[in-house]
Amino acid sequence: MDRIADIWGPRTPHARGTVWPARVDRHLQEGVAEEDVERWVRSACVLCSNGCGCEIAVRDGRMVGVRGVATDVVNHGRLGPKGLYGSWDWANSPDRLTRPLVRENGRLVETDWDTAMARIAEVSRRLLDEKGPLSHGFYTTGQLFLEEYYTLAVIGKAGLGTPHMDGNTRLCTATSAAAFKESFGTDGQPGSYTDIEHCDAIFLFGHNMPETQTVLWARVLDRTRADDPPKVVCVDPRRTKVAEEAERTGGVHLAPRVGTNMALMNGLTRELFANGRVDTAWVERHTLGVDDLRATVEPYTPEETARICGVDAEDVRRAARIFGESERVLSTVLQGFYQSHQATAAAVAVHNLHLLRGMIGRPGAGVLQMNGQPTAQNTRECGADGDLPGFRNWSNPAHVRELAELWNVDEMTIPHWAPPTHAMQIFRYAEQGSIGLLWISATNPAVSMPESARVRRILGGEQCFVVVQDLFLTETARLADVVLPAAGWGEKSGCFTNVNRTVHLSEKAVEPPGEARSDLDIFLMYADAMDFRDRDGAPLIKWRTPEEAFDAWRECSRGRPCDYSGLSYDKLRGPTGIPWPCTDEHPEGVDRLYGDGVFNTDPELCETYGHDLLTGGTVTPTEYRAKGPAGRAFLKGAPYVPPHEEASEEYPLLFTTGRTVYHFHTRTKTGRSRNLNDAAPDVWVELSVPDARRLGIAEGDRVRVESPRGAMEARARVGQVMEGAVFAPFHYGHWDLDEVVPEDFSRQANELTMTIWDPVSKQPYFKTAACRVVRVADGDGPAPAPTTTASRPVDPSVPPTRGGPGASTVAEVVDGFVPSYPNDPALPSGDTGHIAEVSAPGRS
Repeated sequence: MDRIADIWGPRTPHARGTVWPARVDRHLQEGVAEEDVERWVRSACVLCSNGCGCEIAVRDGRMVGVRGVATDVVNHGRLGPKGLYGSWDWANSPDRLTRPLVRENGRLVETDWDTAMARIAEVSRRLLDEKGPLSHGFYTTGQLFLEEYYTLAVIGKAGLGTPHMDGNTRLCTATSAAAFKESFGTDGQPGSYTDIEHCDAIFLFGHNMPETQTVLWARVLDRTRADDPPKVVCVDPRRTKVAEEAERTGGVHLAPRVGTNMALMNGLTRELFANGRVDTAWVERHTLGVDDLRATVEPYTPEETARICGVDAEDVRRAARIFGESERVLSTVLQGFYQSHQATAAAVAVHNLHLLRGMIGRPGAGVLQMNGQPTAQNTRECGADGDLPGFRNWSNPAHVRELAELWNVDEMTIPHWAPPTHAMQIFRYAEQGSIGLLWISATNPAVSMPESARVRRILGGEQCFVVVQDLFLTETARLADVVLPAAGWGEKSGCFTNVNRTVHLSEKAVEPPGEARSDLDIFLMYADAMDFRDRDGAPLIKWRTPEEAFDAWRECSRGRPCDYSGLSYDKLRGPTGIPWPCTDEHPEGVDRLYGDGVFNTDPELCETYGHDLLTGGTVTPTEYRAKGPAGRAFLKGAPYVPPHEEASEEYPLLFTTGRTVYHFHTRTKTGRSRNLNDAAPDVWVELSVPDARRLGIAEGDRVRVESPRGAMEARARVGQVMEGAVFAPFHYGHWDLDEVVPEDFSRQANELTMTIWDPVSKQPYFKTAACRVVRVADGDGPAPAPTTTASRPVDPSVPPTRGGPGASTVAEVVDGFVPSYPNDPALPSGDTGHIAEVSAPGRS
């Protein structure tokens, strides 16, 4: 089976309330048969936020393939194209970093670990002496392991004492965490993937699930293609596969103008009030703020919503009616909201809909504020993104004291006098030089951050010493002062937690190449070099192995909402991942949160005291306590305000960016997979038919897109984007060009985007920039965009996207095997929910 052409694989439809059938997907390197595999090593996929349980095929000390695990609760054996083709192929690339590099006379040259680390430690000590801990900044990723994040958090907060720590999760998932805190008191997904099996309707808000989480979309399709499908409602300016499914199931496709999500959400909320579709008794018992919310949304009649958003008023009524008349609604949210104008307010508005209907904490009635990366949840839990570990509140002295006692350091060492510094501000400080050492791990901000030209100037300037640890010499690593070669997935051990809180252990399958080391070992090496000590003079970092680090984290999480105390490496070697909280009381974890209607808003428990969603102004501890939340959730609203940059006479179109199915992050791994790269080898620009016609642009013509900040050039896809909008994928840098021209950044979408961020989550806006499009030259063929996705052309003569000779995979439906998981509401009555020790394909 060619999974480039057939992205989601064969259907296994099933009725509502029954278990999703198992299907094991497998792909091996061309020329390797299953009997050639020497061993299978347990892991989970890290090429989206789904975290599918899988096993790595090993032969001759190399990774040669992957297969899904039928007994895993997340994927029931399935894998998507990225996991099948891109999870392991990069490891054998000849351009892996194998030795440390240091900059000498303007050039990066190879050196040994002692020399590289000594150079970092010398700069670090000097800056601490001259400027103190605020001279250090750390910018990490959503792709390391839990153990590595926790170690980095302890180094930064208790070793150095810097608040300048964040991850590239700020670019993709910060709004998810912020929205949970504002509504429910702490971070943490309330819903579960099992809600798909039980819901009457699925609302996808700015979530192109068919491309960003292919296995989860396969799970949705297996419900919508059964005899009793849920209705699908799609909120997206592009006609995605979600939009097609919405129309097929009797749902609605709402395509609001770029930057108007908040107005649409206010319109949907008003309809619940106006039509008496509020569970008044539940709202009174379990929430605060309903009167203020009602007043805020009152002006947004369907007609006013339609005027602002450019949607049909009757479609607004219909979508609200589906939400209001369904007993169980599952809502998912992603970058279409997070990276757009009024991000946190719009994400919180999704919670409002569920709270008004009392639809949370029971099967089929859930919210999943999705993550963009596989271990983004761990960044947030462990404190590598600047927050305090264990969802602790930086402005609660008792929470800071807990950490100080745990780490045996002075409370004042732990930075808590102000909110942690977010990524956009960290780069500003690096630009100014107040941060003199910026340590970047496993991410590529030269491509991924907004306003790329500015980021390149910051990283390449003399004012800041830049350390990069990564697998390859990325666009960012080329600008660094020291480059450290890191081990990747399959080359090290550690845990990670997916979107719906399921924890997996990923075990080391092969040795990393050359002198590459795990990110944990690199952080430990730095801690040793700096000789960080606790209050008694003992080493601050008291662990040496991933399992010891995990055990230390378990103690840090004990008693907090993300409680891992009931988990261990041995337990995670079982047939499936396990969701937190996992404790003595809940030894098999918890499928969904807030089933009792009690939220984490008690002042002694909550992670934040909250913000004004419009301005970002903070709520003081005194103000918060005066509200008396007592475990009730917050209903919060905000009026719509126009975005920072709107279409004008000079820039008449709106530029929006996004991820597509065949690529992940900045293509560091997936761009090195031949099958994935061949499916979408170069950037493209999508235009609507009316806009293309008006500008005289045909499929494949070369166009130049310009914003007030920069420009890019690409071939045009005349496709499915709404009139007035221009779409480009944001993955493409220049490392894989045949002839690298360092000054040519013309295919980076982020040349055009703005250094503007949401006032609450601090997540930058990648989807609201004004632009103009100019035709540059005739095309010599169609755009290099896939035909299998939302980027499909209107021109039917464009050849379909297919995989090459090495794209063959196996998808085996496991007849007679019914997966059984703890806490699964689809289990037959009387079943204890114990994980069955069954033998099934895809499980060694």
